[in-house]
Amino acid sequence: MLDDINFWRITTLALADSVNPCAIAVLTMVLMTILIQNPEKRKKVLYGGLAFVASIYIGYLFYGVVIIQLFKGFAEILRENSTYIYSGLAIFAMIIGALNIKDFFMYKKGGIATEMPLFMRPRVKKIIQKITSPSGAFIVGFLVTLFLLPCTIGPYIIASGLLSELGTLGALPWLLYYNLLFVLPMLIIVAVIYYGFTKVNEVSGWKERNIKTLHLIAGILLFAVGFALLMGWL
Repeated sequence: MLDDINFWRITTLALADSVNPCAIAVLTMVLMTILIQNPEKRKKVLYGGLAFVASIYIGYLFYGVVIIQLFKGFAEILRENSTYIYSGLAIFAMIIGALNIKDFFMYKKGGIATEMPLFMRPRVKKIIQKITSPSGAFIVGFLVTLFLLPCTIGPYIIASGLLSELGTLGALPWLLYYNLLFVLPMLIIVAVIYYGFTKVNEVSGWKERNIKTLHLIAGILLFAVGFALLMGWL
């Protein structure tokens, strides 16, 4: 029964995280940089994209383990108040969900907890422009995860907090699953660009045209899972 509950919790949170516009934006910048450096070498675009996604996956897996350890430490200190921690995670999910829904109606670039802050964007662009190879994309991916945290860490904190009761080893399969869902849209983008179904600038343009809708989808999923947690349905 607990596995079924965790499945719905983790799946919903991961899907909400996976449609985050800033993660898609960073990937398209990486692919565009590699494409400019290697206009006739499509395989380098494929390998570079996969290397970047792999580094994001590994980096976030590490962050998940760290967050779970932190929650375990807090749980020991606040053992008698664990119910409040659980309710706090639910309310946190609803707040982030509401902020994303707000972005659908009143969009502003660099929204708190929903997008990468504006002051970080030039730095990320400079880092990405240094990529010249798949190995470079892999290394840069780890650096970029730090800049992605402000806009993607919310759902991950909630998921890791819920999984902390399983312990690190018990939570590890769920973290692997969460991060697979998180990077799945990025893998799909790399594949469709490599096989020529679309171009990098078209993906970037699609993201810009649908950025409000992406926020709305993420917001509804996060608010729904937060409300379900608060009501004890999950």
